[in-house]
Amino acid sequence: MSEVLSQSQIDALLNSMKEGGDGGATSQEEEKKKEQTYRKYDFYSPKKFTKEKLKLLRSIFENYSRIAASQMNSLFRMTSDMEVMDVEEQRYYEFNNALADTDIMTLVHVSLTEQTANPSVLMHISPRLMVNMIDRMMGGSGDDNSIDSGYVYTSIENVIYRKIMGYFVAPLKDAWSTYIRIETELERVEQDPSMFQDISIDETVAIIVLNVQFGDLTGNINICIPGNLLTDIFNTIDRKKNVNLDDDKKDESIREGIMDSIRDSALHVNAKLGAVEISLEDLYNLHVGDVIDLNKPKESHVALYVEKQPWFIGRLGVHKKNMAVKIEKRIADDEDLRRLVVEYEQELEELETEVI
Repeated sequence: MSEVLSQSQIDALLNSMKEGGDGGATSQEEEKKKEQTYRKYDFYSPKKFTKEKLKLLRSIFENYSRIAASQMNSLFRMTSDMEVMDVEEQRYYEFNNALADTDIMTLVHVSLTEQTANPSVLMHISPRLMVNMIDRMMGGSGDDNSIDSGYVYTSIENVIYRKIMGYFVAPLKDAWSTYIRIETELERVEQDPSMFQDISIDETVAIIVLNVQFGDLTGNINICIPGNLLTDIFNTIDRKKNVNLDDDKKDESIREGIMDSIRDSALHVNAKLGAVEISLEDLYNLHVGDVIDLNKPKESHVALYVEKQPWFIGRLGVHKKNMAVKIEKRIADDEDLRRLVVEYEQELEELETEVI
C-alpha cells in the first residue's frame, strides 16, 4: 500500500521544488553561516595585555583621531575624518611582514617622566593617502586614486613626507595627557622597514589601525607600540592612581588634624532682632519702661551671626525659662536668605552712618 502524504508534506515538497529541489542543502548552508566563528588561541605566545588595557588604548586613540582630524582639515583645507578601526595585540613580525619594501616607516621617540630609555613607536601611512596629502600640500587636488602599494617616493616627496608626519606626531602628546604625561618627538624616517632591528621579531606589540577619509579617498594609518614601552606606560598610570588615593588619605588626615586643633575654640554667637531709626530728641526722652517698636512682626525670623558672619536663620522663643533662638535654616544653603541678610546689614550700616 502506497504512503499517503499529508497536506503539510505536500506544501513542503512543492516549496522545495520551487527553490530548485535543494531546500535541505540551503537550510544547512544557512545554519553554517549562523554558526559563530572563533579565533584560535596561541598558547605558545599568550596575551600580554588584558581587554581593559586595550580598551583604554582604544579610548586614547579615539581622542587622538579627533585631534589629528581637526589638524588635517586646517592643514590641507579639505574635509577629513579619522576613526579607530582596530586595536589588537600581535607579534612584531606580523606588522613588519605586512609592509612592502618601498614603504616608509616613521619612528617616534617617546619620553616618560619615570623612564629614560624606551623603544620607539612606529607609524606607517598607506602610500595612496600620503601621496595625495603631498599633492594637496603642493597645490594639487589630492584625488589621485591610482597610487598602489608599490609606489616609490622621490627625494622631494621624502622631505615633505617627514614634514607631514610631524603634524601627526604632535597630537600624540595631547591624546595621552588625560592619563599620563609623555613627550613625543619625530626621531627619524626609516625608508627600508626590513632593515629596522630595534624591535625583536617575536616581541609583543599593540597595533592600532586608523581609517582616514581624505576627501573621496580612504587610507590607513598604522601605529605600532612596542610591548615594553606599553608596559611602562600602564605601570606608570597604575602608580599614578595609587598615588592619588594616598594623597586623598593624607588630605583627609590633615583635615581631621586641623579640625581637632580648632574644635574647642570659643566663638561668639549673636542674634540680631532688628533695627530702628529714632531722633535724638526721642533718645533723650527715653525712660525706664518705654517700648521701642522694631518695625518687625513678632513671629518674624531672627538672624544668627557667628563671629560677625551670618550663618543661620532662627525663631525667637524660650528654653527652660531663658530666652533662646531655634535654628531653622542655614543661610549658606539658601541664596534668598543670604540676600535678605545682606540687605539687612546694609540698612544697619546706613543707620549707623546717619547716627554718627
